[in-house]
Amino acid sequence: MTGREGRGRLDEIIHPVTRLSICGLLAAGPEWVEFSVVRDTVGVSDSVLSKQSRILEDAGYLEVRKGAIGRRPRTWFRLTGEGRTAFTEHLTWLQNAARLAADKAPADDGDPEN
Repeated sequence: MTGREGRGRLDEIIHPVTRLSICGLLAAGPEWVEFSVVRDTVGVSDSVLSKQSRILEDAGYLEVRKGAIGRRPRTWFRLTGEGRTAFTEHLTWLQNAARLAADKAPADDGDPEN
């Protein structure tokens, strides 16, 4: 084992909570997810989702497909393979950081002064 395996990697592109939420939603499956579903699930405005999805797309983490249903334009998203890998590594890093913090937390001995 090389010292990096199993440790994950903090990804500054994914780390902000809105982008982390977008990736988390999209990582749940390989299918395309419509813009409005992502917007409503993540709880952001159209403009915020547009900006944050562009950052993910520019990083190569998000694939965007545009089309129409009837006369109404639609946009769909899905994570790329690179995006899935980056998200998984980021989650591993977060889990390890949380585990380390829990291991270093002082034991609660029931004394309210501690």
